[in-house]
Amino acid sequence: MASEEYPSVWTRPKRNRRREQPVLSQEQIVAAAIKLLDANGIEALTMRKLGAELGAVATAVYWHVANKDELIELVVDHVYGEIDVPEISSPDEWRAAVTAFAQNFRNMILRHPWLGSTLADVGVTLLGPNMLASSDRTLGLYQAAGFGLREANHASTTVLSHVVGLAATEAATISKMKRSGLSEQEWMAKVWPAAEQAAEPYPRLKALYAEYTSSSAADNGDEVFEYGLACVLDGLEARLSRR
Repeated sequence: MASEEYPSVWTRPKRNRRREQPVLSQEQIVAAAIKLLDANGIEALTMRKLGAELGAVATAVYWHVANKDELIELVVDHVYGEIDVPEISSPDEWRAAVTAFAQNFRNMILRHPWLGSTLADVGVTLLGPNMLASSDRTLGLYQAAGFGLREANHASTTVLSHVVGLAATEAATISKMKRSGLSEQEWMAKVWPAAEQAAEPYPRLKALYAEYTSSSAADNGDEVFEYGLACVLDGLEARLSRR
């Protein structure tokens, strides 16, 4: 018995072109959806709101996508196209290239804060061309370093786990600040005193918060991200050196 086709915008047969072209292009729909997502988050995206943003009825959107899940597949794959994967000409360049890739990936999530909470639900977008191309080129960096194909995949997944895990937390804070209508400085001025007061009974946390009082959230995020990434890459480098 034939298996049912995997449900995805990338596997669904393309509709035959009608004599009259659709009112909207897929590119217009994706751009408008990303605009809504960046401004208001994943919860605010509906087909009705998207149609209003485009100045068209929601049924015009359905000519290109069957449902919201397919729309999310398209927008996630589109923003993956923003990630630059450096090319290397020598095996000893792999670490610098992976570091640059990881920073590019984090920056992309911070530009699109809704993505942090979405990635766990969109594994199907592994079928998207931008995501596939990014994954393929990234595997090449680890293979150039000396990892076999399967271990290159493990190494890539480990690095991405660090990137997405931290960036998703940062993105959640950015989203919360957006909803509050406050700037980062205003947000910190409101939240930080409450955090310091809550930490008062805990000497280590109290001392830690005191050290970070004059730092910005962005600086703190950079420091934690770079430290963790260096630790992960140190571990991968150590595995290579034991070969």
